[in-house]
Amino acid sequence: MDAEEKLEKSRKRVTESIAQNIHLYGLPPSAGRQFGMMFFEDRPLTLDDMSAKLGMSKTSMSTSIRALSDGKLVERVWEKGVRKDLYKAKEDWYQIFIDMFTVQWRRAVSLHISAVRKSLRELRELKGDESLTEELLLEIDSDIEKLDYTLNYYDWLDRLIDAFEDHKIFDLVPLKEDEN
Repeated sequence: MDAEEKLEKSRKRVTESIAQNIHLYGLPPSAGRQFGMMFFEDRPLTLDDMSAKLGMSKTSMSTSIRALSDGKLVERVWEKGVRKDLYKAKEDWYQIFIDMFTVQWRRAVSLHISAVRKSLRELRELKGDESLTEELLLEIDSDIEKLDYTLNYYDWLDRLIDAFEDHKIFDLVPLKEDEN
C-alpha cells in the first residue's frame, strides 16, 4: 500500500467514525460522511464536487448540506468567479459542539419548564378544593415538591447552557495548549 492509499484509508476511518457518531447531533450517517469528507478538504466544495467524491446523488448532498448548515457544522463561502454555491466544514469543533448542544438543550429546557409551571399552577389551584381527601392533598403536596425540585434542576441546566454559550465552560474544563 503506497502513501496515498494509506492517507485515504486514514481519512476514511475517521470519516466513518464521524458518520457513526453524527446521530448525537441529530443527523443521519450520510451527513456525517459528507462532513468528514469536507473536513479533510482544504478548499470549499460545490454539491457536484461532493456528489462525485462520495458517489451520492446531488439531491442527497443538498439535503445533507442543508442539515449540516442548519446545525452550523458547515458554512457557505464565496469565491470570486464561482457561480455555484460553495461549502466548507467549520473547523472549530468546540464551537460546533456548543452551537448544537445549546440549541437542542435550550429547546428541551424551555419545553420542560413550560410543562412543569403549568402543572404547578394547576396543582396549586387544586389544593384550594375543599372536597379533597387528606390522602389526595398529601399526594398533591408531594408532586408540588417534586416539580419545585425539577425547576431547580432546569435552572441549573439553563446556567450550564449559559456557561457553554459564554465560553465560561473553558474556565472549568480548559482547552489543551497546542503542543506543536
